[in-house]
This record gives sequence, structure tokens and C-alpha cells, in this order.
Amino acid sequence: MSAYFSLPMYAASSGQRLRLIAGRCRSCGALAYPQRAACTGCGQRAFDEVGLSGRGTIFTYTIIARGGAPAEFDDQQTMTGRIACGIVELEEGPRVIAQFADWEDADLAIGKPVAAVVRRLFDQEGIVRYGAKFVPLREGEGA
Repeated sequence: MSAYFSLPMYAASSGQRLRLIAGRCRSCGALAYPQRAACTGCGQRAFDEVGLSGRGTIFTYTIIARGGAPAEFDDQQTMTGRIACGIVELEEGPRVIAQFADWEDADLAIGKPVAAVVRRLFDQEGIVRYGAKFVPLREGEGA
């Protein structure tokens, strides 16, 4: 089973995904990434765009074994045998679901610093879909 993501929807959200653009509610100041139609804090619908740093820490993670991921990730699982993913808490506050890249499974740990990088996610409708994955952020490195 896969999660269908139409090409128009993908194109419309590319700025948020590729440049990590969040929405800051004009009423209460809550930050939402990805931006939603209405603020989860106060219900208002007016937002200002805010660029995120792309840095954060691993809040939680898991390793998805072969056959456990949605169909669009079949090629990746065929090549690697597994997919490391989890929740990243960004410096600015939002928590996002993401894949991890450039890690050895034994190096993944809650609280480890990470940085977002744009990487290939999957192919759908003959189009390569790109988005943020998170890589290790070593001490003294910037995103």
C-alpha cells in the first residue's frame, strides 16, 4: 500500500519541503511545519512564512525492516534492506517525521543533533520526489 501524493500537490508544497518554510500564526505566534490551513493553537487562518534552520535533535526513531515501509520506498529497501526514520524536534520547536541518511544504525540515538539535507525520497508518476532527510550534525558543524 502506498501514500499517493499528486504532482500538483507535490509542486504546491515544494517550498515548504525543500526550503523548510513554516507558518507563524499572526494571531498567537504558534509555529507550524508543515503549515496548515488553520492554527492548531487558536484556529486562525493567517500566517507569515518563516524559514527554519534545518537543525534539531532526534526525538525518537525506528528502523523499518524489509517490507515494512510503504510501496513508494520499495526501491530504497531493496538497495539498503532497511529505512531509518523517526521524529526530529527542530530548534524552532516543531516536530517532524523524517528519514535519516548517512547513519550507521548503531549511531542513531535519541537526543543526537541532526541537520536537514535535500535528498531523493521516491519516484511517483515517473517523477523523482525530493524532500528533507536528516543527517548527523557533528559538534561545531552548521547546517
